[in-house]
Amino acid sequence: MRSRGWFWGRGGGRRRLRRRHRGWIPPLTLADLSEGESGTLESLDLPEDVALRLMELGFLPGAVIVAGKTAPGGDPRVFRVDGSEIAIRRETARSLLLKPPQ
Repeated sequence: MRSRGWFWGRGGGRRRLRRRHRGWIPPLTLADLSEGESGTLESLDLPEDVALRLMELGFLPGAVIVAGKTAPGGDPRVFRVDGSEIAIRRETARSLLLKPPQ
């Protein structure tokens, strides 16, 4: 069972929709970034043990994350955070929500 700790973010994580000037868009995730693009992490929508491990690796809310190379099969993908490169599966990357671009 999932714990609703502070890493879940406000408003229930990925179910929340944001309003932009052109209408409603779903939250942006790490999986949506192209190679070389960056984003600021907003929250982790994961079970507590997985979220805590990623936070130990530097995936903290407010951290800037840069998308790197992808494996030949498309999974896993490398992300750069705090000077380290970490490979994460696409399934996990979809649960890491980014702040909307300004």
